[in-house]
This record gives sequence, structure tokens and C-alpha cells, in this order.
Amino acid sequence: MQKKLKKCTLVWFRNDLRLHDNKVLDEAIKKKLPIIGIFLFNNESYLNKAFGYRKVGKFRLKFLAETVLCIQNKLKKYNIPLFIYNNSVKEVFFELNKHFEIVNLFFQKNWTQEELIGEEKVIVHLSKKTIVKPIFNQFLFDVDDVMNLFSELPRSFSSFRKKIEKHCDVPKLLNYKIPLQDKIDVMLGETLEFFQATNYEPKYKKQTAFPFEGGEDEAIKRVNDYFFKTKNLTVYKKTRNQLLGINYSSKFSAWLANGSLSPRFIYWKIKEFENKIIANESTYWLFFELLWREFFKYVSMKHGNLIFKKEGIQNKKVNTKIDHKVIKNWVEGNTSDDFVNSNMLELKRTGWMSNRGRQNTASFFVHDLKQDWRIGAAYFESLLLDYDVHSNYGNWMYIAGVGNNLRNNPFDVKKQAIFYDPEGEYRKKWLKS
Repeated sequence: MQKKLKKCTLVWFRNDLRLHDNKVLDEAIKKKLPIIGIFLFNNESYLNKAFGYRKVGKFRLKFLAETVLCIQNKLKKYNIPLFIYNNSVKEVFFELNKHFEIVNLFFQKNWTQEELIGEEKVIVHLSKKTIVKPIFNQFLFDVDDVMNLFSELPRSFSSFRKKIEKHCDVPKLLNYKIPLQDKIDVMLGETLEFFQATNYEPKYKKQTAFPFEGGEDEAIKRVNDYFFKTKNLTVYKKTRNQLLGINYSSKFSAWLANGSLSPRFIYWKIKEFENKIIANESTYWLFFELLWREFFKYVSMKHGNLIFKKEGIQNKKVNTKIDHKVIKNWVEGNTSDDFVNSNMLELKRTGWMSNRGRQNTASFFVHDLKQDWRIGAAYFESLLLDYDVHSNYGNWMYIAGVGNNLRNNPFDVKKQAIFYDPEGEYRKKWLKS
């Protein structure tokens, strides 16, 4: 007699690793079936290399493992298992289909190439009866509202921002109750032991501007600390281009990138701060940065794989070269410029670099060293704790003059160093460590 399979709703967690304000989880709860979750470490983007650089390096891998472990433990309180896999999708669903009848599959909707290929590899192993629903789950504004607002996405961020601010409202946070379901006595998947990533070398752990762990709990703690405990939000606009310390910027980007923090959660915390404490240029400016993040998501949605092409979304011919020795020196912090070198060493040693550093090192790579911008973007992808495909490639295209820029103005790195590191403290910290 064939074993009766347990009917369930499957939530495939991707870059939405949170319990708060999670549209995918909200939709799953509405189906009133037992919920099971999966997280696939075997997504090929973790294993592949681009221009010789591993797609996910040790810093982000560690941060991601901490994030997955956090949500796994939180779901456990509701008897919702999160099965973690590090093998092929075929093997994953061969195992799942032995125990469950997957009635519904919900997951965060993506649109970039690798993510779409990943979706196809999952869906092919499901029953034709399974209801499959990808859901937009990473935006500040409602996607339909934005799509209806623009017949065509403007090239400039300013045009996008002004229209959005005038005509769109940020939705309220989702209000749902996660049910305590009956325990599912099935042990599948793996522990996180397979995934041991090297931590910072001890001396750099003390020096890093991003000493935080991954996971929703750490993310929410950081928001509350930055806003209400230290009140650093009040001076964000003045400090955001600094280079040293933990609190010169919000540092929310790493949690936003893997979805352990909702952009709407941040927005409504800004509003709470403005109501209780103060509304000023700085509180607005953090919202302004969320708008940049939003803009680059629509840019990638509109232009697809063009964001990965050398000619960018402008289809503009660029004269660059690939000199492996020059590139290696840039990576190792061994160029002719000490400001560039110090930023590159910080990135190499900690997985973090300030926004000011990113703009300068990217500009130097493209305009001074004359190298192919895609190689720099691939290196950032590998190393950055807060890598986000849309923002990373959107910003690199912008710097390279093939993106959403209306003008192409290289950075004067020497001037930037004098202005942002006048006493050379930042350079001393990383060049002499």
C-alpha cells in the first residue's frame, strides 16, 4: 500500500529571509495548509565564477549562513521546518516528493538570468497540479503602482524619484499571524556544518566597519540602535560619506540584500522616528537612498541582461582592456594611489567598503586603469557582504558611463582623498595594518 503523502504549502526562501513583512509567507499562511520551507544553497550562483572570481565569497557566505540559521530557528517555534539543501535540485525534490504532496509553491519573484534559470530547475520537478506563484517581495513601493505610473522607465534617477514621491505611497507593513502548526516529524536536508566559511582574521575583525552578524534579529536590532538608541539617523546626511567607524552610515544594506530586512520596515521606522524625535534632511536622505535601491531594481527589470553587457543599457562602445597584472594590483591594493589601495584592502580583509570608497575605486578602475568595468563588478560581487545584483551592476554601469548617467564624470581620486580623508587616518588604518 502506497504511503499517503502529507499535503502542504512549500515556501522557497530566497532573498527574503525574514518573518516580518514577507508577502510570500503571508500568501502561504492564507492557504491554511501545513507550511514547509526550503533554502537551496546549491543555486549555481554560489558555485560559479565570473572573470575568475567566485560568485559568493567567504564573507557573504558566512553572513548568509547566519541569516539562514536565524530564520530556521524562528520558524521552528511555529513547527515550520526549513530544510536546507546543498545538493542538486533534482535530488532535493526527489526527497521532498517522497514525503509531501506539494499543493502550492510560493517564492520571491526575480527577473535576472541566473535566478530565472534556478526557477525553471525547481518547477520542472513539481507535479503539474501544483499551484506555482512567484511574488514580488523585495520592493519599497507596490510594483503595480509603479508600473502604472510609468509608460516607460525614465533614464534619470531624478525623474523617477520626483514622480514616485508625488504619486506613490509606501504600503503599510503586512499584518499576519504565523500559525502554530502540528509538528512535522520529517528530518530532511542538511545542517549548516557543510558550510564552514573563514571568519575575519582576528585583527581585522576588530577593525571592520561592519562587525555585525547575519539574520533578521540582528537587522532589527541595528535599525533600533541606529535610530532610537544612538539617534545617528539625525546626522546621516552629514556622516554618510565618512570612512571610519560603525555609525557613519546605517549599514542596513547587507540585511536588505538577503532580505532579512524589509525596506518597508525601514521606511515606517523612519516615519516613527520623524514623529517621535525629528524630521530633517537626514531622515529624508535615508529614504532617498532606499529610492536609489528601488530605481536600480526597475532598471534591471526593464533592461534584463543588458546590465551585464560591456556596452551596458546605452549600448555604448567603450574602449577598455583586460590587463591581468593591473587588475591584480587593484585587487591587492597595490596601485599608484594610496586612497584606492586603502579601500581595496578594507574590502579584501573584511568584505566591506564605504559608499565613497566604492565610487572612487570603481572610477579609478574604469577611467584611470582603463579596465573592463564588468571585471570590477564581478570582484565586488564576490567580496561584498551587501552585494545586490541590481545595485551593484547599476552602480558600475553608472560609473563606467554606460548606465543611467546623463553625463560621464570620472572621480578625481586625489581630490576625494583630500576632502574625505584630510588627515590620512583612514589610509593609515588600512595601509599599515
